Amino acid sequence: MSEMLSRVIDVFRDFAEDDLRDVWVFDHEDYDNLFVRDDIAVALDSVDVSRFVDNERFGYVTRDTYEALYYADYAYTVRGFDTFEQFRTFVGDKPIGLFAGFDRGASGRDFAALNDRLQAVADEFDVSELLDDSETDN
Repeated sequence: MSEMLSRVIDVFRDFAEDDLRDVWVFDHEDYDNLFVRDDIAVALDSVDVSRFVDNERFGYVTRDTYEALYYADYAYTVRGFDTFEQFRTFVGDKPIGLFAGFDRGASGRDFAALNDRLQAVADEFDVSELLDDSETDN
């Protein structure tokens, strides 16, 4: 695993500790799972993961739309589900998407701080490493 991949996963683990469910990376063509907790791996067996990731790819359109409509830059998206929260952001000039799931906690999480840490790591590396160094591309 590259230093960048390791650092990205560490940022997510530091943020959520045992509540981290899974971490994914994607671009327009490929995706890879960087981390998955054992109980979530079992749950994902019943999900069409490619459709799940394709849904996250709509974020490219959403990101461009927000950039065109608003006076502020798009940073990240958080969606709440009954048992977990999902965070998505993009890093790099030719953006690579990252998303992760977290068990719902009793108190709020500072997703802006998470995004800032991920962007800082991305600024230190060539973000194309995120998919180039993945073990499997889909």
